[in-house]
Amino acid sequence: MGLDFTAIDFETANSSSASACAVGLAKVRDGRVVASESWLIRPPAGHDRFFEINVGIHGIRETDVADAPTWSEQLPRLAAFVGDDVLVAHNAGFDMRVLRSACEVTATTPPPARYLCSVHVARKTYDLPSYRLPAVAAAVGHLDFAHHDAGADALACAHIVIDAGLRAGAVDVVELAMLLGVRIPQIAVPVAAPAV
Repeated sequence: MGLDFTAIDFETANSSSASACAVGLAKVRDGRVVASESWLIRPPAGHDRFFEINVGIHGIRETDVADAPTWSEQLPRLAAFVGDDVLVAHNAGFDMRVLRSACEVTATTPPPARYLCSVHVARKTYDLPSYRLPAVAAAVGHLDFAHHDAGADALACAHIVIDAGLRAGAVDVVELAMLLGVRIPQIAVPVAAPAV
């Protein structure tokens, strides 16, 4: 097993964590990006209003997602891409909250993945004035990407963890987390209530 993981990034339509409107994914095998994908998502009903502040950040509008798959329709594709990988995200708390919340409001089950936050990894690896994604990506030589494009952000995140893994001499992401003293929690999957 090498440095294998999937980096993930979500963009949201509004302040609701359930309002996923785009996802980006980058699969890493043995410390190299081997596949990347991104697609638009029609946010769940009741969480589908696009706030101007969010549109100003990522440029995605309601008309852009009108024909996109719904959260429930796209979840199998997302889960298939991730497989059994540890998920890595920059500010993972946000992205895992989106994953859990969108699943909760659509009565779908999130993949039971473990996850690692690349902000925590970066803080333990680099001495930088800012740990925002563009600053850390620049420090590892991943320059000039379209920040807040979900696919580009996932790719930048992947390059950060690849570089941190090389610097730490880690054989996998679990060892990287251990060497840096950061956690790899698991997405809480709701337990079904017993039938009565």
